[in-house]
Amino acid sequence: MRMSSFFYTIGQGFKNLNRNRWYTLASIATISACLFLFGVFYSVVTNFQHIVKTAEEGVSVTVFFNEGVGEDIILATKSLIEKRPEVSRVDYISAQDAWDTFKADYLGEYADGFTENPLEDSANLQIYLSDVSMQPALVTYLESIDGVRMVNRSEVTASTLDGINKLIGYVSLGIIGILLLVSIFLISNTVTIGISVRKEEINIMKYIGATDFFVRAPFVVEGIIIGIIGSLIPLVIVYFVYNKAAEFLAIRFSMLNSILDILPVGQIFEALTPISILMGVGIGFLGSVTTVRKHLHV
Repeated sequence: MRMSSFFYTIGQGFKNLNRNRWYTLASIATISACLFLFGVFYSVVTNFQHIVKTAEEGVSVTVFFNEGVGEDIILATKSLIEKRPEVSRVDYISAQDAWDTFKADYLGEYADGFTENPLEDSANLQIYLSDVSMQPALVTYLESIDGVRMVNRSEVTASTLDGINKLIGYVSLGIIGILLLVSIFLISNTVTIGISVRKEEINIMKYIGATDFFVRAPFVVEGIIIGIIGSLIPLVIVYFVYNKAAEFLAIRFSMLNSILDILPVGQIFEALTPISILMGVGIGFLGSVTTVRKHLHV
C-alpha cells in the first residue's frame, strides 16, 4: 500500500466516526459498558482466585514412615519428592520437633513427667502442593515408596478447592463470551449504518476501479478506533472504582484483612490493560470485517 493510500484510509476511518457520530457514541458507550463489566468481573475473579490459591497453599499431605527408618533415608526421600511437578514445598518434621511442638501446644508444665520421647516414630514430611487437583496422583506415588507407613491427606478440602477453581473457569468463559458477542453485534450495526450512508459514494468508487481493499479498509479502521476508545474509557473508570472499593473494604472490614487479601491495583492492571485493549481492537476488527464482507457487494 502506498503511503498516500494509507493516510487516506486512516483519515476516512476517522471521518466515518464523525458522519455517524450518534451511532459511534452509542457503540463506544456500549463497548465501554461491556468492557467495564468485564473489568469488574476480572478484578473480582482474580482476587477470588488469589484467595483460593492462598487457601490451596495451606493444603498439605503428611507422610509417616515405618519404625526404624533412619533420618538419612527420610531426607533422601524428601529430595526425591521435591522434584515432583505437583509439589511446591516439603518440610521435614523430626521426631524431636514433633514432640517439642506437642509439649508446647498441649502439655505445658506437665511435659516434665516424660523422660523419653513418646513420639519417637513420628518423623514425617509435610508436603505442600502447587495444584490441589494433583493430590490423588501424588498420594498414589507416595504410597508406593518403600518405608512409607501412612499418608494423610485432605480429600474434602482439595476436592472443594478444585471444584471452585473449575467453576470460576466455566463462569468466566461464559460471561466473556456473552460480552464479546454483544459488542461485536453493536460494532456490526454501526458499520452497517456507515455503509448505507456512503452507499452512493462507494458505488462511484467501485465504478472508477477502486479495489475492494481500498473501499473496505476505512470501515475496518473505524471499527478498530471505536474498539480502542471503548476499551480505554472503562479502564480509567475501573481503576478508580477498584481503588475506592479496596480502601472501603480495608477500612470497613479490617477484621477480615487476613482473609480478604485484596490484590494491589497495579497487579490487577498489569494484565487487565493489555487484555482490555486487545479485546477492544479484536471486537472492532471482527465486527467491521464481517459486516463489510456481508454488505459491500456493490
